[in-house]
Amino acid sequence: MDVKEFLNIIGSEFYTGVPDSLLRPVCDYLIDTYGTSGKHIIAANEGNAVAIAAGYYMATGKAAVVYMQNSGIGNTINPVASLLSSDVYAIPCIFIVGWRGEPGIKDEPQHLYQGKVTDRLLEDMDIAAYHLKKDTSYDELCMQMSAFRTLLEKGKSVAFIVSKGALSYENKTEYHNNSTITRESVIKLVTEASDEDVIVSTTGKASRELFEIREHNGQGHQKDFLTVGSMGHSSSIALGIAVNRPERKVWCIDGDGAVIMHMGSMAVIGNVCPQNFVHIVINNSAHESVGGMPTAASTMNLCQIAMGCGYKEAYTAETEKELRNCLMEAAKSNQLTFIEVKTAIGSRKDLGRPTTTPKENLKEFMENMKNQICGHGSR
Repeated sequence: MDVKEFLNIIGSEFYTGVPDSLLRPVCDYLIDTYGTSGKHIIAANEGNAVAIAAGYYMATGKAAVVYMQNSGIGNTINPVASLLSSDVYAIPCIFIVGWRGEPGIKDEPQHLYQGKVTDRLLEDMDIAAYHLKKDTSYDELCMQMSAFRTLLEKGKSVAFIVSKGALSYENKTEYHNNSTITRESVIKLVTEASDEDVIVSTTGKASRELFEIREHNGQGHQKDFLTVGSMGHSSSIALGIAVNRPERKVWCIDGDGAVIMHMGSMAVIGNVCPQNFVHIVINNSAHESVGGMPTAASTMNLCQIAMGCGYKEAYTAETEKELRNCLMEAAKSNQLTFIEVKTAIGSRKDLGRPTTTPKENLKEFMENMKNQICGHGSR
């Protein structure tokens, strides 16, 4: 179904959410039509989007659309249960949910369980759901939206669970910035600087590129934890490792969208202030792994935020030469260090995915950590 038809049937005048690859037709259409202000706000996380939608309802008396990947449902549970619920304020909302891990459809390991419980989670939150599939007709959707309007008028929320390929859009928006250094070259330089240290990498293409760099160099993966899901939490994982293994330097390869999603973690990291932690944020000001839609990072000073949170050193790099210097300082430093690297949007067309399972990655990583405890070398 054409995305314009779909959104016309829904009939909302305000949209907010977190971009998703399955919902790229929705995201591209909203960017092309409204940009990122006024009628369309790209939120920090899905719970943030729910709160924005609630504010819109309070101001206008109309239900907003909140779009997300189903992996973001967890972020919505608190504001749905304690803000939107018909047992609390009875604020209606229309959710558009990309169905990663749909049963019977091949997908990556981190999506499979989430896909299996998507219907159940929405049902438990008293959100009526409808599956939008490739063969859903215009008339079927109109009938469903009519039924949904009855629920919305009662202060209840509803959801469209969107299967892969169910929506289409005539224009595939291309996203660019003015940076030149690539994310993959940044990660390659980090692996060189980190030597035998631990690396925790964020979700999306960063972890995929780290895996392929190790493969290309004939190196093992035992030093790397690939955070294939749990967007926004890689720095907290790295913190938990760093404070419990103070003899090991821990490098976190993060992304701007992930940092923004759970930015409170930076305040906690700064407060704990582990001396063996290097936090690297690859900032292309885009949700590139799901299509390239913009984040709020282009208007933020991440280094000032890091220093305000208690990080002891903060650097910004825009070239490989600048990054090499920053990494050299971080490698020899015994201070909590933050490095922002401004990078281009884009990746190799032939970029693959890890060939090991998440459980295999964790087992190998923990065995390496255990061996280091036993004294088998650390720099």
